[in-house]
Amino acid sequence: MILGLLKSPPMSPRLLRLKNSALFGSLKPLELKIVDGLMHERRYLPGEIVFDEGDEGQALYLVMNGRVAIHRGSGGERQHVADLGPGNFFGELALLNDAPRNAQARATEDSELAVFFRADFLSLMETDAVIGYKISLALARQMAQRLGEWKGPPELVETP
Repeated sequence: MILGLLKSPPMSPRLLRLKNSALFGSLKPLELKIVDGLMHERRYLPGEIVFDEGDEGQALYLVMNGRVAIHRGSGGERQHVADLGPGNFFGELALLNDAPRNAQARATEDSELAVFFRADFLSLMETDAVIGYKISLALARQMAQRLGEWKGPPELVETP
């Protein structure tokens, strides 16, 4: 009976979605609840722009439901970068600096996004360094992975 009392209550579907993302996967249930309290929910219709290339970066976005396409370039020279679905996040550089966005994000179907603003992230890092560390490490890993994907496979170099 006592073991039943020590068992954590089941997580809500929203917390499970956060837990299943690469960004928040290392967080414990209580840490997830803290982060969830800082997230803002936004809904987008198909074709609606989440942010445009050149906009000021203020937040990271986590796809809870739906799909978002990422494109770079201007005019007719737009390059498709990624299609993102539930559990994927984008706009992560905005948590670290306020540089302009280097791509456009557009919903391709009805989408629900969780928005994590830089100001909330910086405040979290001051009030709960452990959670801030875990998220920062996940961000660094994701950026390293994306950089590796953009660079492509390493070239083979023959040695004499």
